[in-house]
Amino acid sequence: MKLYEKLQQARTEEDVKDAYIKALGLKGYSKNLIDIQTKEIWFEAKDTGKHSTYQMFTQLMHYVQQALNKGEYVPPFLCVIDTKKAALMKSSDVLPFLEKKTIKWGKSASSYTQEALDAISAHIGTHFVSFKIETHEEEFISTIKNAIKSGDIIRTQITPDNLKQVFDKWVKMIGNEIKGVEQDDYALLFFADIMSDGTISTHANLPPELLHKNGAPVFSLEGKLYELGNKEGYRQFWTIYHRPPKQEYRNYLLERRDSLIPLDERSFKGAYYTPLAVVDKAYDKLAETLGSNWQEKYIVWDMCCGVGNLEVKHSNPRNIFMSTLDQADVDVMKATKTCAAATRFQYDYLNDDITDDGKIDYSITNKVPEALRKAIADGKKILVLINPPYAESGSGVESGNKEGVATTKMSNFMDEYGYSRRELFAQFLVRIKKEIPTATVAMFSTLKYVVAPNFEEFRGLWYAKFLGGFAVHNKAFDGLKGDFPIGFLIWNTTQKNNDVIKEISIEIIDKNAIPIGEKTFFNCPNEELLTKWVDRPKANKQDAIPLKNAISPATKSKDIRGLYWSDNAIGSLYAHASDVQNSHLTALLSSGYSSPGAFFVTEENLWQASIIFTVRKIINKTYMA
Repeated sequence: MKLYEKLQQARTEEDVKDAYIKALGLKGYSKNLIDIQTKEIWFEAKDTGKHSTYQMFTQLMHYVQQALNKGEYVPPFLCVIDTKKAALMKSSDVLPFLEKKTIKWGKSASSYTQEALDAISAHIGTHFVSFKIETHEEEFISTIKNAIKSGDIIRTQITPDNLKQVFDKWVKMIGNEIKGVEQDDYALLFFADIMSDGTISTHANLPPELLHKNGAPVFSLEGKLYELGNKEGYRQFWTIYHRPPKQEYRNYLLERRDSLIPLDERSFKGAYYTPLAVVDKAYDKLAETLGSNWQEKYIVWDMCCGVGNLEVKHSNPRNIFMSTLDQADVDVMKATKTCAAATRFQYDYLNDDITDDGKIDYSITNKVPEALRKAIADGKKILVLINPPYAESGSGVESGNKEGVATTKMSNFMDEYGYSRRELFAQFLVRIKKEIPTATVAMFSTLKYVVAPNFEEFRGLWYAKFLGGFAVHNKAFDGLKGDFPIGFLIWNTTQKNNDVIKEISIEIIDKNAIPIGEKTFFNCPNEELLTKWVDRPKANKQDAIPLKNAISPATKSKDIRGLYWSDNAIGSLYAHASDVQNSHLTALLSSGYSSPGAFFVTEENLWQASIIFTVRKIINKTYMA
């Protein structure tokens, strides 16, 4: 049982203490006036979540003050815990303050005065790291264990690779709380904040300054002071990150200040707009897969960038090439200064620079920048980072198909790829293979090219090694209908020796980019699917009532299956798909895209129909309730 679950069952303060002792694996502890004492940490515990972190720390500081007065031992860390939250801080951050002996304490630790609470709260505001146990139990436990092992609370460093993500979080937690400041000045104030240890700045010539007024942080810019409307967001932000950045990063980070703009999600809305929380997760996955310095090592080309929301988290826009079908998108990016240092240009990737015999010739349009051409020719490390259109050419309204949408120059040279040539994202992959055969591809798309029967010919020709990824429900994206997973999958496309996709295991996240599980997707040979396993007798010319399931007549007017009867039939059955869809996990477990449709039941295939009907009944009862 997890710590949070045990805490919700706790009835007394002793139950709370015991739950934390076990979860943290504490050794050599004792329970006295100080609730839990170890050589490394003192704990103050409460049996409810009603007391604030500041109140609990004030009680704990009373005992620390007593120990200082008596010349007794004080451990390196102090921690407060209850049934919902916990917080940790270094004793060294408060000892100099307590040694002044200016606080007027109450008669006992629990009878603290308001003056003591105010004084302690003002001092410790940016020093403790807080955790919500329900959502950050593992982080709390690992932080405590790492603190005991290393003697320090390890905060996240601000680096060139996470600069953009840190800035966006700073705007949300701090920038939006600064009274009267213009959004255009956020980047300046952000650098003044991070290039300081809280009191001393690393640079003497920054336009703004971080100061303190009445014990609270304020920003000075052009002779005017800007105060925070809410100090809690400031405290929480600086419990996550370490400041100032390492010496080797500081000047380089300051050079990036022109590329930092506040992100208004409304500015990036589009048919397939990628939510910024999902983009964040994608960048984390890229760092995990390609290395923490991937933004320096790889040149990025997004050949369907739209208005650029997939690149706004990149901290080195000078390494980015962004092309899009519509010139209007380029104009929007320039107006909003999106990735201002990147190379942005209009380009129709599925039609431009494709010769009549299917080769790539940049001289046809001369749109591709010379620097990008040279990088491709020199075989430099190139990451194709894309969220291409999911449109499919055809008449299947239910799946959002559009007549003629995939009629491109690229599709003219994809006959050997079979049905997949009707999918725009597959056309992107095939041209990338032809044009940049050593590229690493990181793509948002449906999972058809991994599992769909219609893509079996594609998988026999498009070889790649799976490196990592995740899937999210399509409902996280604007403009997409239905229920299916969108995968962000990273591939090494240099494979040549029939490295056919067999199976991939990926993390599953919800629309807020919170992990909720893991799923393995299998490339099953078509011969093993229900479409091939069931003996399906041919239809005759006798009219039949088409079904939408085993017993209900179809109610729609398009894409109808089973319009005619069959010789010797005694009934019919509609098997919707070749997969099991578990709605309990938000429909993300869908792994098939082909349907046997309606088939007729005869004496010869009655046993097969019975098995299908029974299995689906069990599945529905187990998972669909």
